[in-house]
Amino acid sequence: MKTPVLAVNYKAYPTAFGEKGLAIALAAERVADNYRGSLRVILAVPATEIARIAEVLDTVSVYAQHVDPVEPGAHTGYLPVEAAKEAGARGTLLNHSEHQVKLSHIDTVVRRAAALGLETLVCADTPTAAAAAAALSPTMVAVEPPELIGTGIPVSRAKPEIVTDTVKLVHMVNPDIPILTGAGITSGEDASAAIRLGTVGVLVASAVMKAKDPEAKLNELAEALVKAWEKERP
Repeated sequence: MKTPVLAVNYKAYPTAFGEKGLAIALAAERVADNYRGSLRVILAVPATEIARIAEVLDTVSVYAQHVDPVEPGAHTGYLPVEAAKEAGARGTLLNHSEHQVKLSHIDTVVRRAAALGLETLVCADTPTAAAAAAALSPTMVAVEPPELIGTGIPVSRAKPEIVTDTVKLVHMVNPDIPILTGAGITSGEDASAAIRLGTVGVLVASAVMKAKDPEAKLNELAEALVKAWEKERP
């Protein structure tokens, strides 16, 4: 990984939809443009918003929040990988603690997404789960202890060993898999800590989606990631 990663999960917050969701996306684009070449920004948005947001962005990568291991056809209520791509997604989030799936689901989606040129960011709640996901060769993995999600208490401070153990185990399986730190990330210092602990960036949600000024929060996180990256990975 040549640059750090700032990934934002829109979830289904009120700010994730319509004009509010679009405004946050445009703010993310401005931040990404300011750090072009030094930072990668990813937005995982609701399926209903993929096309609306993807069509106005260039620098930022739009992800689906989830896709299903089914081919296009008679599958009511499912989202095939092909549908996410057609809507404009460049990748998908998988196995978030709020939408966990079986390893076989992850395996199928990772392979189908790769065949279609889409990326996959697989979430895991423990270092061993992250290592198991890494064995399937997704684009990235993110470690997020569910008990810390939404608490404002970052895993990098509460349980830094989860991050360092994840880095160790994942790289034993596949040293080329980038790892993100998630759960409780709210500040620039949290983002810096994620880099110091050996990951390539952060996966955040409420810190941005519930912020009074989402663009200011995005700038804070972006600046911290870039500065930490330049210091730790010269």
